[in-house]
Amino acid sequence: MKIATWNVNSVKARCTHLTNWLKTASPDVVLLQELKCITEEFPRLEIEAAGYQSAVIGQKAYNGVAILAKEKIEDPVFALPGEQPDDQARYVEGTVSGVRIASIYLPNGNPIASPKFTYKLDFMERLYRRGKELLATEAPVVLGGDWNVCPTDEDVWDLKAMAKDALVQPETRAAFRKILYQGWTDAIRTLHPHERIYTYWDYFQNRFARDHGLRIDHLLLSPRAADRLIAAGVDRTPRALEKPSDHTPAWCELS
Repeated sequence: MKIATWNVNSVKARCTHLTNWLKTASPDVVLLQELKCITEEFPRLEIEAAGYQSAVIGQKAYNGVAILAKEKIEDPVFALPGEQPDDQARYVEGTVSGVRIASIYLPNGNPIASPKFTYKLDFMERLYRRGKELLATEAPVVLGGDWNVCPTDEDVWDLKAMAKDALVQPETRAAFRKILYQGWTDAIRTLHPHERIYTYWDYFQNRFARDHGLRIDHLLLSPRAADRLIAAGVDRTPRALEKPSDHTPAWCELS
């Protein structure tokens, strides 16, 4: 079972890239983020023509997440549980072939001296609580998406240049570790412990060609999912296309 995550940075603008990649890479499940369209405008017909069902929660011009799957998506949940209702479309969860899977678009959090950073940390605390609930089921679970977190210095092309960015702040990394230490496995880092692997390259300053990137798209596996992990990586091909997303797909494969 191949599960991929991809921040497409506008599903309508990148629809052809997405459907072509679905046909060539043929993942069983794809987690999308930053759809930038309302739910009703999601290109379901094009996705269905490529062989995928979808569970979508969109938002005009911003955010938006989806799960695409070759098999039925069961028991979908369209918001991260918490005390307050979400006004941002950042979380969708469903079960595919017995695996519970979430597509997450975690807040960026910049600038750090603003309510946006507080919102990011609050969201991560809610995600921690949801992760605890999911682990308690003892089912295979995958939490995937654009986490907007560089967990370690190896996940940043230039830490000095990013020093004031919310993605690398000690509070951000501590919140990510708190989730990870519940018992989750970082699929890519487990199989590639020390490689410089990136999933995002800014459009500016020719950063993709220079490989000045960040690893901010992650797939975290519950113990029963981690027991089935056989491969993981990043597909850089879509990032090299004309008018690409600034992210590229990260993926893992479970037996």
